[in-house]
Amino acid sequence: MPDDTIAAVATAIAPGEGSVAIVRLSGPEAEAIGQRLFVPPGDQAWESHRVLYGHVCDPASGERVDEVLLLLMRAPRSFTRETVVEFHCHGGLISVQRVLELVLGSGARRALPGEFSQRAFLNGRLDLTRAEAISELVTARSRRAAQLAMAGLDGGLQARIAGLRERLLDQLAELEARVDFEDDLPPLDGDAVASELAEVQAQLEQLVADGERGQLLREGLRVAIVGRPNVGKSSLLNRLSCSERAIVTDLPGTTRDLVESELVLQGVPLTLLDTAGIRSTSDRVEQIGIERSRSALQAADAVLLLFDLSAGWCADDAALRELVPPGVPLLVVGNKADQLTPGAGPASAAADVCISALTGAGESELVAQLLARCGHSDPQGVHLALNRRQQDLAAAAAASLSASLEAARQQLPWDFWTIDLRTAVRALGEITGEEVSEAVLDRVFSRFCIGK
Repeated sequence: MPDDTIAAVATAIAPGEGSVAIVRLSGPEAEAIGQRLFVPPGDQAWESHRVLYGHVCDPASGERVDEVLLLLMRAPRSFTRETVVEFHCHGGLISVQRVLELVLGSGARRALPGEFSQRAFLNGRLDLTRAEAISELVTARSRRAAQLAMAGLDGGLQARIAGLRERLLDQLAELEARVDFEDDLPPLDGDAVASELAEVQAQLEQLVADGERGQLLREGLRVAIVGRPNVGKSSLLNRLSCSERAIVTDLPGTTRDLVESELVLQGVPLTLLDTAGIRSTSDRVEQIGIERSRSALQAADAVLLLFDLSAGWCADDAALRELVPPGVPLLVVGNKADQLTPGAGPASAAADVCISALTGAGESELVAQLLARCGHSDPQGVHLALNRRQQDLAAAAAASLSASLEAARQQLPWDFWTIDLRTAVRALGEITGEEVSEAVLDRVFSRFCIGK
């Protein structure tokens, strides 16, 4: 166990906001620091897992800094399996920062990002998948993302990966036994081994595919709404976000800057970017807005290209379509369907979906098609989702199994099978933390917030 004591503010704080803020300590000196700073009134028993009431006082001056609750959790019955002390202070900035300063001045050091969770991992309290799930739960932007994080925190992901790894270890043990003692053992059924490796490979590939869908739920999409002036971009943003975020008028060129709106559709967090209408203009302010629109178009994860159904598809619309970067999902949306009269001609032929931003007609189909083009389907079908690091390792393990299966197809000796099989086992061990370097751990936990 580490021999130093760390401390940090474990809750989000802002000026004048939040009723409670927590200063957390973990390490061998946590209890002693708590006793040095905490002054309880009356006769309160200083016991583990008991809440005490009192004040944090400056030892040098005796000044009362804040009225707090103190919670003591002695090792190993704590999140880090070290002795943990928490001061539950009043929210805001000043008092909680003063309490932290006193804690640091009494012998603790400021915790690094994710260091509490890293200690929990190093002390055997969490496997690496559970530790990463904590960070994902904290940063979840939608209910579905939070549900996936909880599935990882409950151990579902660790159990799945560990089970697949055990199956590979069983096959590796059989193969290595034949390499060393084949004359003393019964013949090994190579087809059965290959079948088992292929089944594990298929499950890993499915986990990678589910992970891609899960990333969409976690990270969301930046969707740029582009089109000529006055085709209804701002009206569509307001319709989807259920608010008047953008100014809507009949005058072309009303939007001069990017307008962002964050929302969640079918469990997917979206950042909608209402861009300035792209056209030739001598207005310098509008030109700046158009340049920002072009930049947003290049950086978007997906693009909604709006055109006016009542005016029809034109050469300027086609030119905008050419600006969309290759590979970026594009949905061509015909707007103002409410202004069409029956038999008005093939105005909708160029559209993937027709809508009315004014009445809401076609909105659900637009959302469904947008998410489908971005790879999101059946949001309830994903129950476990690997993060980016885990996906890379699972994909590497699947590729190694493919190499082992190629050795099997070529009927090479057993030791050729084992080379890539060991690599696959090691990759799965890196997912759960059973085989992981200190550098990898530092990189993983550096993405956490300070108090975690």
